[in-house]
Amino acid sequence: MSDTVLQEKTFLGHPRGLFILFFTEMWERFSFYGMKALLIFYLTKYHLFSDSAGNLIIGSYAALVYAVPVIGGFIADKYLGFRKAIIFGGIMLVLGHLGMAFEGNAATRSVTGEITRDEFALQVFYFSLSLIVLGVGFLKANISSLVGELYTVGDKRRDSGFTLFYMGINLGSFLATIVCVWLGEKFGWSYGFGAAGVGMLFGLATFISGKKLLMGKGESSNPEFLEKKSLGLKNEWIVYILSVLSTLIFWQMVQRHEAVSTALMVAGGASLIYIIYYAITQLDGKEREQLIALTILIVFTIIFWALFEQAYTSLNLFADRILDRGDIPAGTFLSLNALFIILLAPVFAWLWIKMGKYNPNTAVKFSIALLLVGLGFGSLVFGINISGTGKVAIIWLVLTYLLHTSGELCLSPVGLSAVTKLSPAKIVGFMMGVWFLATASSEFIASVLANVASVDTSNGTAPDLNLAKQSYLTLFEYLFYTGIGFGVLLLILSPIIKKLMHGVDKELNN
Repeated sequence: MSDTVLQEKTFLGHPRGLFILFFTEMWERFSFYGMKALLIFYLTKYHLFSDSAGNLIIGSYAALVYAVPVIGGFIADKYLGFRKAIIFGGIMLVLGHLGMAFEGNAATRSVTGEITRDEFALQVFYFSLSLIVLGVGFLKANISSLVGELYTVGDKRRDSGFTLFYMGINLGSFLATIVCVWLGEKFGWSYGFGAAGVGMLFGLATFISGKKLLMGKGESSNPEFLEKKSLGLKNEWIVYILSVLSTLIFWQMVQRHEAVSTALMVAGGASLIYIIYYAITQLDGKEREQLIALTILIVFTIIFWALFEQAYTSLNLFADRILDRGDIPAGTFLSLNALFIILLAPVFAWLWIKMGKYNPNTAVKFSIALLLVGLGFGSLVFGINISGTGKVAIIWLVLTYLLHTSGELCLSPVGLSAVTKLSPAKIVGFMMGVWFLATASSEFIASVLANVASVDTSNGTAPDLNLAKQSYLTLFEYLFYTGIGFGVLLLILSPIIKKLMHGVDKELNN
């Protein structure tokens, strides 16, 4: 009786548990994006890493962050359940973010040009990143899955529930890139990173305190296994211990980009071979063509996100060095993406409905996304070219984020849905893993692309303004042509892809 009464109680027409998940995710994203916004500056200004070394560290970290949720999701599905996985992930995130608050000593450069770094502080930093990788791996995919569990099959509130949930993500991102960046730049790195850790602590406390409102959702489907003992310990604790030990691997990988690159290439190659094998031997007709369509779309998403994710590397450094920004901290401009999503998401949702039968198909929307992300870099190319010998006006970077966010809204909302609708039933989970693997690959590729604009900052200062502008101009021109080129290519291919989708496209656009 009490469960029924509890289930009937809603807030704004949705299960009250949704708002526990909303605030948990808001604080988790606050901590994640707040820390990420400071990373490139912390590495180049405090530890005096070169741009290229800093970019590759961020690329390796970001790639792992998107790859590990595949494993975390599998463990939650098979053993822990979503709730316990989220709590474990939250604890790892709190520890990781608080570990980031340990600064150690700033790097110094001798008169002969040799740089001395605090190696102990750097190892604490790398290990903290590995804890965050593990934490995101257990929390990110599973909290989204738990949102879905709050609604029964066919519940018409599900889509609006996810929309509210994603508002939490963007609210967290928006606040983080203002608060954490300001604290880090104004008072010191430990304050910015520490604020991110405190934010995650709020998120974890919110989730644990709201257990009752989840109405028993997200529990383990295999509680007998968790209770059973092996080697004198409950299996549940063995899962936790082995997971914590995996941070030793991530700790080493995050500082060795070659290892991450190799792992991504092997995993990507093996996935593609398996998809081809499965399509040839297990499928025919409609299902095979739908899998081919999905694989093509996934390849193009890698290109989109590799360009889009310049935000935390080259665009962040560009804002710091080249933008005429007055007293505004460079990392604050990252908040524009979240702000534009909050403002524009309802507009895009209304627009697609209003267009009715003229609503573009999925492949066309993906091509528009690529064209927009390319045009975003075109805005910066134009801004640099008209700036003469001075700094670049803020408006051109604002326009870049407006175009990039518009591109994201054309691609991201239908992306995951396309995976679930186009994948053969028996390999939906595998294809979802491939989707995250593709995103991980794009994060790593983004860091390699950012190195086109790498400049020597080993002495802690940027080089001559015009030399730096030329470096960024070269990169942004390349990214402009890449986005436009692949956008046009996908537009040409879109009628073929639409045909291969066999009407699924109509479901995605409704």
